[in-house]
Amino acid sequence: MYKSTISIEYVYLSPKLNLLFMKNRVEQLLKDLEGLNLPGKLERINSWSDLIVFSTSFGKEDQVITHALANSKNQIGIFTLDTGRLFEETYEVFHRTINKYKIKIDTFYPDQNSVQKLVTEKGPYSFYDSVENRKECCFVRKIEPLKRAIKGKEIWITGLRKEQSENRADMKMVEWDEANQIIKVHPLFDWTEKQVDDFNDANNVPVNALHKKGFPSIGCSPCTRAVEAGEDFRAGRWWWEASKREELHCRKFSRRINPRTERMNCRPIHPTEK
Repeated sequence: MYKSTISIEYVYLSPKLNLLFMKNRVEQLLKDLEGLNLPGKLERINSWSDLIVFSTSFGKEDQVITHALANSKNQIGIFTLDTGRLFEETYEVFHRTINKYKIKIDTFYPDQNSVQKLVTEKGPYSFYDSVENRKECCFVRKIEPLKRAIKGKEIWITGLRKEQSENRADMKMVEWDEANQIIKVHPLFDWTEKQVDDFNDANNVPVNALHKKGFPSIGCSPCTRAVEAGEDFRAGRWWWEASKREELHCRKFSRRINPRTERMNCRPIHPTEK
């Protein structure tokens, strides 16, 4: 396997040709990765390009890949996004990870002026007020820094598993990210949660303590809660938006409910009112 030597300048002359070229690369890489274990996949990915990066948010899936990279000779960079609103437990596992593996993790922060403008104009909890405000906060604290982190890269590695994806029916281990103009690879695509846990236990991998407290997905502290038994694992992210939809539904049909049911289903406590 050789690394790409095709002129990027030529490919970019025609958007249609560029898209066709990249989709062909996606299919070729997908075939190359079939049947390989995790170290084999990472080695094969590394042979495709010098412009590869892995993003970690220090969830348990990301920690599997970090462990594999740290114990390989692959020259794949690792980065994380510090939104400024992370859990203390996330910073703790960040610290334990770099100390254990003696690696460097490039850390990208939001633009200071953008955060200052957002908080000054709308306050520190504007994301609770509307979906639009939440998306604005995500853009400032996460999307814009992410675009800087992957700028100029050809391949972006993530820790996403198939059963975690909202569009898992259409998802593949290798895909073309049109919005970011980059190939995305999910080496743990076919792993189960048990495989992830067993791997981390067997290799003494640092794991975020929140995972054992009901947090399958860990993002920003104000926007993530533990998941109840029987809930979808994504229910812990931006949960108040679903709660507000339930409240509107209750008002529409003028339901008469007891105080306990009202609190649990129809009148959720606003996060800022706790």
